[in-house]
Amino acid sequence: MISQYPRNFFRASWSSAERLDGKTVVITGANTGIGKETAIDLAKRGAKVIMACRDMERGQAAVKEVIESSGNENVVYVKLDLADIKSIKEFAEVINKGEPNLNILINNAGVMVCPYGKTADGFEMQIGVNHMGHFLLTHLLIDLIKKSAPARIVTVSSMAHSWGSINLEDINSEKSYDKKGAYSQSKLANVLFTRSLAKRLEGTGVTTYSLHPGVVQTDLWRHLNGPQQVVMKMVSPFTKTSTQGAQTTIYCAVEPSLEKESGGYYSDCAPANCSAAGKDDDVAQKLWELSCRLLSITWE
Repeated sequence: MISQYPRNFFRASWSSAERLDGKTVVITGANTGIGKETAIDLAKRGAKVIMACRDMERGQAAVKEVIESSGNENVVYVKLDLADIKSIKEFAEVINKGEPNLNILINNAGVMVCPYGKTADGFEMQIGVNHMGHFLLTHLLIDLIKKSAPARIVTVSSMAHSWGSINLEDINSEKSYDKKGAYSQSKLANVLFTRSLAKRLEGTGVTTYSLHPGVVQTDLWRHLNGPQQVVMKMVSPFTKTSTQGAQTTIYCAVEPSLEKESGGYYSDCAPANCSAAGKDDDVAQKLWELSCRLLSITWE
């Protein structure tokens, strides 16, 4: 059990009394795992929390749980399926029309090492949900976010990004598919997106961060095969709970000292070194251009 370790076993024991009264937060994939724990924490700080989830029943149940845990009634569910461009556009329209401000966007939702599949629009599922979906969502909300500055965009990546590479010639893994490789590619895309976005947002008052939450006990493990499941059970005493795993996301969302920082990669509530591939501005620019082309958007 994780509780047998001292409280400071993980460095992610950061805490802050920072308040978010009057602020609005969108969290994707907020109905479970670190997304839900992030929602609870930010609701406790007084923010209006919009929980963007695919499943209505689970989403609404999570809203009740967040309200009960935080004591904040200003928590709502809005349907969002990041595997469907139509759903992303509908979600963005609801937010843009209904919210006067959006101070924090947390791109948290994701799929991990799943069998090969495609989104509604033909993207390989992991690059489609983890990168393309969040890229489009951020694009559609960026004007509202800029209007709300100072504002932050936080994207949950993974240390798995360091094992990945961006295959610009076969971004959807149609020629060959390795589920771990595709996952790593999508997490590297998160780091490169954050880096590129920071440059484009210079001078706007909007800052952006990517992070590794740690090895967290969540239902993302459900696609691991038998031997992998055995390994994860063996290392589970050294993994983080969802509450612990949410701390770096919360840190990036609220820590005052990060106000002048943007584009960086974080782990255990501190700046961390990403891979050399995560600092490749040439690939980052090419990925940006490819993403815009595949999504049929213009975003300079």
